[in-house]
Amino acid sequence: MPEKSALKGLAEADRYYQDYGLRARELKKQGKKIIGYLCAFTPAEVITAAGFVPVRIKGDVNEPITKADTEMETIICPLVRSCFDMALKGHYEYLDGLVVPHACDSICRTYDIWKYNLKLPYAHFINMPHGTDDASLAFYQDVLNTFRTSLGKFAGKEISNQALAEAIKLHNQNRAKVKELYELRKASPPLVSGEELTKVLIAVMSLPVEESIKMLGEVIAEMKERGVSAQKQARIMVIGAQVDDIAFIKLIEDSGAWVVADDLCPGAREFLSSVDVTADPVVGLADRYLRKIKCGRTYREMKGNYEEYLEDRFGHMGRMIDDFGVDGVVLYIYKYCDPYGFEVPQIKSYIEAKGTPVLYLEDEYSMSTIGRLRTRIQAFLELLGSK
Repeated sequence: MPEKSALKGLAEADRYYQDYGLRARELKKQGKKIIGYLCAFTPAEVITAAGFVPVRIKGDVNEPITKADTEMETIICPLVRSCFDMALKGHYEYLDGLVVPHACDSICRTYDIWKYNLKLPYAHFINMPHGTDDASLAFYQDVLNTFRTSLGKFAGKEISNQALAEAIKLHNQNRAKVKELYELRKASPPLVSGEELTKVLIAVMSLPVEESIKMLGEVIAEMKERGVSAQKQARIMVIGAQVDDIAFIKLIEDSGAWVVADDLCPGAREFLSSVDVTADPVVGLADRYLRKIKCGRTYREMKGNYEEYLEDRFGHMGRMIDDFGVDGVVLYIYKYCDPYGFEVPQIKSYIEAKGTPVLYLEDEYSMSTIGRLRTRIQAFLELLGSK
């Protein structure tokens, strides 16, 4: 097996998407340590600064959940159960460690189950607060310093401010490349499809940041050079928790629409905000992960009246709807996803008040259920076409 794929751009992204973890397994054989993590709230910069390769753990909609259901209640988020199921079946045998943040309750409360069953050399829980006030930010800075010290001990070296600053710079460059890709979606027709972008971002989650930057640059160059169809189609934005497979996005685009925007992980939520450069790099990290990532798991104090509160909480979605010329929004939530389940009425209220139609779908995180959504998506697109 070659040390590094000779493929470039989309072909390389497709390879790493189809065989998720391939590059991590190659690097493992070369002596690199691989740290798996759950959720975009894990500061991957700290893992990079320690000299390790961060790999986001994902599930598989094509793999029935079997082993995980012997360890977890079936009322737990199906995405979380699928991630754990894949680990129990050996798909993450290359991991040297695991990092789990206090994201949603399903992720938080299953940390001990992961730790007990996987028995990895390293495991750490990041006790991230749910508030965004100054006291929460100060607490979170202490939490990140604890994580930094813990991972440094595992690495056998101190993670210096310089190393952390350099890692932040690299990850910001990576996010800047993703932003360039998003800009290509604003064109009509978009220069990159939703399916392609999703595939690229999933591949990015499994690569060292330096290799990700290079691959993204090649993808952007390819997208700018190729021709696109001029056929007009509805422009769709997808909002939800995490979509780590192309199946749902492909279903929408195969039904006759363009997916041009999102508020998802991996996607805009994970990549479109950067870490500010600060004298103490932990200060910038804490601010970005606690305050800049807009997710249903984070509480934001209500300011002003109800409409002002909605604008403060969901204004980033509204701006994306305007900037990307969105015709309709698909709100895609997994069963038992409490943070987004509770937010559905408010998100619908905010977006519909802008005059943008919304389709709400609840799914099981399984290919066996995605197909039944086709009829509702087609009906929604017909509705948009009649306006």
